[in-house]
Amino acid sequence: MASEELAQKLQRRLQLEESGAAGEAEEPAGGAEEAAAERSCLTGSADAELSAKLCRRQDINEGAAQPRRAAVFNPYTEFKEFSRRQIKDMERMFRLYDSGRDGYIDLMELKLMMEKLGAPQTHLGLKNMIKEVDEDFDGKLSFREFLLIFHKAAAGELEEDSGLLTLAKLSEIDVSIEGVKGAKNFFEAKVQALSSASKFEAEIKAEQDERKREEEERKHRRAAFRELKSAFTQ
Repeated sequence: MASEELAQKLQRRLQLEESGAAGEAEEPAGGAEEAAAERSCLTGSADAELSAKLCRRQDINEGAAQPRRAAVFNPYTEFKEFSRRQIKDMERMFRLYDSGRDGYIDLMELKLMMEKLGAPQTHLGLKNMIKEVDEDFDGKLSFREFLLIFHKAAAGELEEDSGLLTLAKLSEIDVSIEGVKGAKNFFEAKVQALSSASKFEAEIKAEQDERKREEEERKHRRAAFRELKSAFTQ
């Protein structure tokens, strides 16, 4: 894609130069100066954009590219094939191995993860694992890229000898598809979508009920503590 874009820009520049040469022979002096100024502006802009793209590509190839921050994403809407509990399990696992607490799993943290899972990898193997889902070419895994591992595993997009597939299998996180994939027709898909939405709402309610129960238990413990304290102070 980059080579095609480069070819188009070069072709555009060649056309501008050719049209400029013809215009100089036909246009009066004032028109020629205006055309030259316009061509200079266009080619200058194209050169700057092309130079920026080439520099970015070179930095990526050399491993010196700075990550481009993507917009904040919602894992529950982007990865609809997973339940809330599955995503929370993946998030807990991600945070467990993000020892630097910087929101990324780098090469050494991935190395430790694979060793803990009982499937150590070579340095090259670890780099290939990251490269397989590293969308921003920063050489480490964001939480979204970490979710992509399980997304690809659930969709059958990982090779059998892939280190990422090994990670997904050993993580003890069930990545079975729960969405509408595989529905035979529209009506079945609709029913499954409604069922998925109901399950999502049920999970939220269960979490809310659990928080309420924990809060009630804390209130009871505080009340019991106050009664015990008052009994000793009388």
